[in-house]
Amino acid sequence: MPDFLYALDSDGVATITWDVAGRSMNVLSLAGIDALDALIDRALGDGAVRGVVITSAKKDFAGGMDLQVISQMQSGGAEAIFAGVMRLHHVLRKIERGGRDAKTLTGGKPIVAALTGTGLGIGYELPLACHRILVADTPKAKIGLPEILVGLFPGAGGTTRLVRKLGLQAAAPYLLEGKLLDPQQAAAAGLIDEVVPPEVLLARAKAWVLAAKDADLVKPWDQKGYKMPGGAPYDPSGYMTYLAASAMTQGKTMGVYPAARAVLQAAYEGALVGFDTALKVEARAFTSVLLDPTAGAMIRSLFLNKEALDKGARRPALPDDSVRCLGVVGAGMMGAGIAHVAAMAGINVVLVDATLEAAERGKAHSASLLDKDIQRGKATDLTKTAVLDRIRATADYATLAPCDLVIEAVFEDPTVKADVIARVEAVVADSCILATNTSTLPVTGLAAASRRADQMLGVHFFSPVDKMSLVEVIRGAKTGDRAVAKALDFVRALRKTPIVVNDARFFYANRCIIPYINEGIRMVAEGVEPALIEAAARMVGMPVGPLQLVDETSIDLAVRIAQATKAAMGAAYRDSAVDGVIFALAEQGRLGRKAGAGFYAYDSAGKRTGLWEGLGALWPVAKDQPDLAQVQHRLLMIQALEAVRALEQGVLTDIREGDVGAILGWGFAPWSGGPFSWLDRIGAGAAVQMCQGLSSLGPRFAAPALLADLAKTGDGFYARFAPVSA
Repeated sequence: MPDFLYALDSDGVATITWDVAGRSMNVLSLAGIDALDALIDRALGDGAVRGVVITSAKKDFAGGMDLQVISQMQSGGAEAIFAGVMRLHHVLRKIERGGRDAKTLTGGKPIVAALTGTGLGIGYELPLACHRILVADTPKAKIGLPEILVGLFPGAGGTTRLVRKLGLQAAAPYLLEGKLLDPQQAAAAGLIDEVVPPEVLLARAKAWVLAAKDADLVKPWDQKGYKMPGGAPYDPSGYMTYLAASAMTQGKTMGVYPAARAVLQAAYEGALVGFDTALKVEARAFTSVLLDPTAGAMIRSLFLNKEALDKGARRPALPDDSVRCLGVVGAGMMGAGIAHVAAMAGINVVLVDATLEAAERGKAHSASLLDKDIQRGKATDLTKTAVLDRIRATADYATLAPCDLVIEAVFEDPTVKADVIARVEAVVADSCILATNTSTLPVTGLAAASRRADQMLGVHFFSPVDKMSLVEVIRGAKTGDRAVAKALDFVRALRKTPIVVNDARFFYANRCIIPYINEGIRMVAEGVEPALIEAAARMVGMPVGPLQLVDETSIDLAVRIAQATKAAMGAAYRDSAVDGVIFALAEQGRLGRKAGAGFYAYDSAGKRTGLWEGLGALWPVAKDQPDLAQVQHRLLMIQALEAVRALEQGVLTDIREGDVGAILGWGFAPWSGGPFSWLDRIGAGAAVQMCQGLSSLGPRFAAPALLADLAKTGDGFYARFAPVSA
């Protein structure tokens, strides 16, 4: 079945309907490009056709390009990529011209895009080439160009057209940040022309086609005397815009994202030439991005692997077991956050705490988040009422009786948790699954307090729960498949991404992020300039430096984790140098951002004002400082090695989860695709050499046996361990 269908009505309006078989959302394939091109030729060459409407048979218009197209182009090298992109430019430019006379700009046929819902990537770039864009008024629909989020940029004319349509300053949030808008917002921002009720979408599109005049078919950039909104690069008004955009992009990306540089190159150089030449400039920039390994790594981890995990790649083959009623014990920040996201997903929640007052405070957290959403136009009063009605705050454990999943989120104390487990099991049904949200304590040990360890597991959310998209599902030693399936169905209902890991202290994410924090703190104790540590981290692609991160998570929490870890490990504990720093700061009351004092100084509003000047008095800065690369290697390698050890020891069983979890859980250099993708990129041999160069710093940099073996065989992690479906 072809991806596009063609129909001509009695009024002379041809409707081209996008409907890719076997897909819930349309994507553009190579065959689809050819089919669309042929149908456009058919419409333009038929004297009975007065105009064209391009629409979708699905509830949404299109989700983007079929990634197989990108893969096929990449396999052919630079010439194949450039030729493929120019082929698509040719088709869209044909639509844009509509068959009109090149000199008189008359005689063309109007072509309207009638979007039934979401239009992303090529699903918006195609409409941009049409003469008018209509979108059905469906609030959940999203319009935009999210390519930058997976290491690409809009290369099918989206960059060139949007900059010419809005000007660089107005287009930047959509090109450089991947900002998406609902239909009403998109119309207000000038991305689309009209929002209409879904039931009259096609009628309105056909009416416009029949009423269109020659002038309606000529884009501003094809008209004589066109001037770019906001000014061209060398205009006095435009010069500062392009200069500022370059500086701001460099500041945000630290130069590690090739797509960000490329989109600015395409916008800047394209603005200096005519439109058709600008499309070639864009195609060349897009070619360079596809040839860079960053794009492939980001697409694999943030699109292919993430999508597979979201769809249940690790779910046991059991019947659907959706959560009907969720119990949450502990209405602190984590428990309240879990209750909120569950209620937002339409799940009824029983929120329990020691007192009714404490439980109500947890529910009030949800009200506060909803009030902020209302202020931002993301929710309504009706939404707030509906969500809060789903949360029942109580101090009575008996109220948990109807729950089929209960998550305890109480204080990180095994004794306290054991008491909660016993009280929950006394009132819930035998089929109820019990989960712990612990972030550090082994699940197997906590499950010893349960009468049914096969129905208990870890479901570890990250803070803040409403914003963080990763959830770790932890199998205890006795956890059964039904518990895992239930947890994964729950996470899917929340539209978060799950990874399934086996039980161990700190699990996977915290296991890797704590060494990153500790390495930064170690360097402070060694006399490394704190500003160098933080800058090195950001310049290698980490969202925040290790010192800022420990301030954000709180230094007293780091102290408690250190104390508990030392008690558990005894003589094997190796972080005494770190303890010397964090314990000293804690004794001075410098507990991090929440206390307004930590490694950083803060103003009265809680805003960072810079690194605390007193650090140098406690830990003097050494005269000889390490070079930037060494600091960066220490910060990245310490995380990557721990990820390898987690795989080696069976905590991780799927490297896709290792990469996706690292990026979503703690922000491991997204440009790299995650720790395993990064190690594959530099090569196992080079990684082992890097470890040898850092070996004088201690055994924590010793290459794991698995990494050393890969170096010997010349394999990569994905070559050896990637699932067949990846």
